[in-house]
Amino acid sequence: MCIRIVMSNRKGGTGKTTISVNLAAELATLGYRVLLVDLDSQAHCSEGLGIKHKPAQTIHQFLAGELQDLSACLQASHQDNLWLCPAAAGFHHYHVQEDAFILRQALDQLEAQQTFDIVLIDTPPSMDQLMMNALMAANWVIIPFIPHHLSLQGIKQLVKVLYQVKMSGNAQLQLKGFLPTMANAVIKHHRAILEQVVQQFGEQRLLPALRTDIQLAAAFGAGQPIRQFAPQSRAAEDFKRLAGLFDQQIQSALLPNQPDALMNSCSVA
Repeated sequence: MCIRIVMSNRKGGTGKTTISVNLAAELATLGYRVLLVDLDSQAHCSEGLGIKHKPAQTIHQFLAGELQDLSACLQASHQDNLWLCPAAAGFHHYHVQEDAFILRQALDQLEAQQTFDIVLIDTPPSMDQLMMNALMAANWVIIPFIPHHLSLQGIKQLVKVLYQVKMSGNAQLQLKGFLPTMANAVIKHHRAILEQVVQQFGEQRLLPALRTDIQLAAAFGAGQPIRQFAPQSRAAEDFKRLAGLFDQQIQSALLPNQPDALMNSCSVA
């Protein structure tokens, strides 16, 4: 069985790509075979993994119908157990075929080959065929958000979309949690927004916050996950903790007789 996790938020600037790269690296370190799929046409996942050369074949070419085999897009990263399906920089979203199930079918074929344990999909801040392909293919969704009022409104809108997707073609879709980013417990407004998320969606839906750390930007510039670039940083600590929580969830999913572990910490200290 392969777990497919989508990082999604219709609002840009919430840290989706940073989270995707670093969570993928942490899960690969735990021994999972991880495929990171970059659907965002900024193509920043390649930069975050230190892959400098322009890819010959990309996920966007596949979704546009220019390639017949998704496996032709895959390339190994510099880290063991971690592969990337790269984006085409500057790709125009309207070139994607009008079929929301292309990615799901392609991943089904990869899963039949038992290639990966986890597929982590980074999405653009849009609601179009790229996003719908990601959501139709997913098992789990993580929603990163910056704790302020406008982000809370965006969360509510996206939850409605997830419900529609679940009802219209992907019954297995699960919202695994809301992930606060750039969170600071000193800021009263941040605390208030997190409390509202808990009140509306339940404490078990609020994932442990990722604190602000300039080392994350420096790591991206160096083309390394934070665990390699600054292993003693608080960002590395946060991602290690997050990966540990998802490790419990993944083990529960892969072993159905195991009880689910609730990811219910909301500390932003």
